[in-house]
Amino acid sequence: MDTLLAFWPALAAGLLVSATHVPLGMQVLARGIVFIDLAVAQIAGLGIVAAAWAGLEPQGTALQSGAFGAALAGALLFAWTERLWPEVQEAVIGVVFAVAASASILLLASSPHGGEHLKDMLAGQILWVRPATLAFPLAVTAAIAGVWFAARGRVGRIGFYLLFACAVTVSVQLVGLYLVFATLIVPALATRRFGKGRLAACYAIAAAGYIAGLLLSTSSDLPPGPLIVCAMVAFGLPVFCMGRRVSA
Repeated sequence: MDTLLAFWPALAAGLLVSATHVPLGMQVLARGIVFIDLAVAQIAGLGIVAAAWAGLEPQGTALQSGAFGAALAGALLFAWTERLWPEVQEAVIGVVFAVAASASILLLASSPHGGEHLKDMLAGQILWVRPATLAFPLAVTAAIAGVWFAARGRVGRIGFYLLFACAVTVSVQLVGLYLVFATLIVPALATRRFGKGRLAACYAIAAAGYIAGLLLSTSSDLPPGPLIVCAMVAFGLPVFCMGRRVSA
């Protein structure tokens, strides 16, 4: 308990990410566009890398604007391609992800700390989250969750992509791309056959993964991001298998 109290900002960051990513992940799975989170997160990351490459302050408003602008442009692109070519949407998402990732690597290649920046973008630095950095993500999370639950998912195709882009842009800077993907997909996949109580079960899996991963990280001195991903899968796998047996 003392360990969790010492690292409560990291846990709070994980729970904030879960607040929006759990319901959005259920919708992503239902739409069959599983890798959109990786693509949008990578596009937001490209916006951050490009802004930093241009010499903007790391925590400045201009850099945040670059991240949000890139993610929103990517979201509108995917909304457009889904309308035109729904049968190949997943392939389009994969190609855009590869291009955004390659562009980020090219921009980071000229930076002496490019490898470290790339690692931070992928695995995140959740243990370094501080209380002061949670105010903006809290406001954005509350707004997204309010719109999503008030509309009960009736936000339309473009609305869904725009909300998704805003959520992912904030979360990828808090916890990294791998945790963004895991929080979106693992709980939704594990509970795919649930009916009543599915949302609560998803939140429980996500919270358990963050708590267990942070505890393991502080006791083993291993990086928290990969541990949280593995812990979330460990909690989700029995639920996934149980759902298969029930439906058989």
